[in-house]
Amino acid sequence: MTDTNASPELRIAIVVSRFNEDVTNGLVSGARASLVDSGINLSDRDIYSAPGAFEIPLIAQTLARTGKYDGVICLGCVIKGDTAHFEYISQAASTGLMAASLATGVPLTFGILTTYTDEQAIVRSRDDAHNKGREATLACLEAIQTLAAVNQQSEGTK
Repeated sequence: MTDTNASPELRIAIVVSRFNEDVTNGLVSGARASLVDSGINLSDRDIYSAPGAFEIPLIAQTLARTGKYDGVICLGCVIKGDTAHFEYISQAASTGLMAASLATGVPLTFGILTTYTDEQAIVRSRDDAHNKGREATLACLEAIQTLAAVNQQSEGTK
């Protein structure tokens, strides 16, 4: 994103999975820090809990359809186990978020970790520059900016 200071009037929601909470709490902290760095205040009432990654797309789509939010940051963590469950949940979450974003026209960013080990998840949720909650937030803000620019350009050509 070229301009890291977003409009403080932007309304952002976060949907976060309760599954693997030790990791997802770190992702939320990273997202909050990135929003603060961008000049955006996030109220606790704009953070919504999902039971797991599978439920995130429906909640995010519902939030986007309210018209209350300019973007929704989606955070979760799926760690590979001994069964194929990991693949099904990861695929469903990513496909669901893309479909919901396209259906609503609202940026729904993918901050759902899909890792092979607990250690990989912990590294990606630490309080540092590599925190994937931060990255999902910056992607959301940049998408909002880009869509606003496209809409401005299309209005100027009418």
